[in-house]
Amino acid sequence: MIKIRRANERGHANHGWLETYHTFSFAHYYDPEWMGYRSLRVINDDIVMPGKGFGTHPHNDMEIITYILSGQLEHKDSMGNGRVIQTGDFQYMAAGTGIMHSEFNPSSDEAVHLLQIWIQPDEQGVTPRYAERALANAETGTWHLAASKSGRDDSMAIHQDANLYLGRLDPSQSIEYTLEAERHAWLHLAEGQIELNGETLNAGDAAYLTGKEQLQLTASAASQILLFDLG
Repeated sequence: MIKIRRANERGHANHGWLETYHTFSFAHYYDPEWMGYRSLRVINDDIVMPGKGFGTHPHNDMEIITYILSGQLEHKDSMGNGRVIQTGDFQYMAAGTGIMHSEFNPSSDEAVHLLQIWIQPDEQGVTPRYAERALANAETGTWHLAASKSGRDDSMAIHQDANLYLGRLDPSQSIEYTLEAERHAWLHLAEGQIELNGETLNAGDAAYLTGKEQLQLTASAASQILLFDLG
């Protein structure tokens, strides 16, 4: 059975320089029914204004993935990485024993729209590490594995039994996914509009389910989908 979590049910805050929607409890948004899903702990849908960002701050024992929907984000961390990640890029950090990092919109005139994702690791105290996966030119109508436990198919290797897929659909294009028994899925529609097994989802909506299920998705507008297949 597929259950839906609508975009307007999420937590929301507008700080002027940052507008953010929280799928799960985060910062000042707290709902004991929405503390995460399996190992998936955070999906923050952020719009950061030009020239603004998150100052240097610490993390530990968390798998942190950022996906850029539009614009660009300048990243610096205590591992020595200094990068500007672009539209269509995934970025990964294993915070492990502890890192410091900052995230800043370097543009003077364009907001950056991003998703920040936190996954709880299956091991504490790992050595911090960093990776990227560029999918700006990814083919539509198929799934692209962005992150996985094993790092297979050029995906970013993470410390958790979680497969993160990106799907891009053109209008009227369809895609399928089979969720195996004993697995769990969270689907986040980042952009566009789709029909998921007959249910209409709009940008920011999510669907979640457990156990064997055949998912059928058809886009009515250009769409981007993140699918988490979780142990």
